Amino acid sequence: MIYLDHNATTPVDSRVLEAMLPYLKNFYGNASGLYKLGRLSRTTVDTARQQVAGLVGVSADQVIFTSGGTEANNLALTSLDPAAGLAVSAIEHPSILEPAERLHRQGHPLTILGVDPDGLVRQNSLDEVIRSRKPALVSIMLANNETGVIQDVARHAERLRAQNIVLHTDAVQAAGKIPVDFKALGVQLLSLSSHKLYGPKGAGALIFEKGVKLSPLLLGGGQEQNYRSGTENVAAIVGFGKAAELAKAELAQRSEQLAGLKTRLETGLRSIPGLHIFSQNAPRLPNTVQFGLPNVDGEMLLMKLDRQGIAVSSGSACASGGKEPSYVLTAMGVDPVLARSAIRISLGISNTPEQITRFIEILQTLVNQEG
Repeated sequence: MIYLDHNATTPVDSRVLEAMLPYLKNFYGNASGLYKLGRLSRTTVDTARQQVAGLVGVSADQVIFTSGGTEANNLALTSLDPAAGLAVSAIEHPSILEPAERLHRQGHPLTILGVDPDGLVRQNSLDEVIRSRKPALVSIMLANNETGVIQDVARHAERLRAQNIVLHTDAVQAAGKIPVDFKALGVQLLSLSSHKLYGPKGAGALIFEKGVKLSPLLLGGGQEQNYRSGTENVAAIVGFGKAAELAKAELAQRSEQLAGLKTRLETGLRSIPGLHIFSQNAPRLPNTVQFGLPNVDGEMLLMKLDRQGIAVSSGSACASGGKEPSYVLTAMGVDPVLARSAIRISLGISNTPEQITRFIEILQTLVNQEG
């Protein structure tokens, strides 16, 4: 199989699995236990916390472990002042958009920030919400999971901080692919997920600036500084920590490798008549390409590629299953017919130039059959 859907999930790195195995078999103590087995688990969790903190340049006590990016995003929105509103971009992950809509139904003012045809948040949209509504919280993702577009979060953060508005960024897709520095970004809240950077599923983190008020989603044992109760998933946290350590150490090498594969991919795609690469003029992740072909059903093409042993996506893996065009592309003003043809390729460190060449050959054959 040629796996080209790394934005949906990545395979667990063998070094990560090796680090996890002892905590799945022998060192199974509850990290809250005072006996030796429990203390060992606590020490291991603390080490992983330092590793995750190191990935984004913060101190360990700024890391709240969660079950993944979805929980981290939901937890971020609990920092909202009950009497105030929020603003989120139109292209956020569903784990931001859906809780934002729920808060709106509960009476919180909600503004959806528009994006331009390249998928970048419109500055005038942000300026208007600051001037007329001044929400308590704004959420703008660092990199989009479908198009790969990278937002200028640091510039937005500077404007918002001057108005005492909290900015959260979903950095789930960005971490491990581009540099992510919490302080340089200027945000107060940032979400991460383990399984997007060759770690296990079931682990993520919310990074927070001291002084930001958070209300826990889960109550009980008071773990994670009382922000996230529940017995720690030690093995997954260990894997997350190791994956974060590797992502930091190998960032330059991985980014260069992925960018080279992406260039090869886009060169091949441009040889197909009528094919359109979305957001090609915007800054994008080094691993992500989303394209469309007029009059081609994206899901049908996906299934034909699957039968050829190629795994791709038609958009967000967390919002698939319907015939409606991608809400991200819709927000960008893409024609619905073209949007329904969308295919997303997200490369990983195990992909090879030969696989890219093979994918282009198969795609060209399938497109010619459609014609």
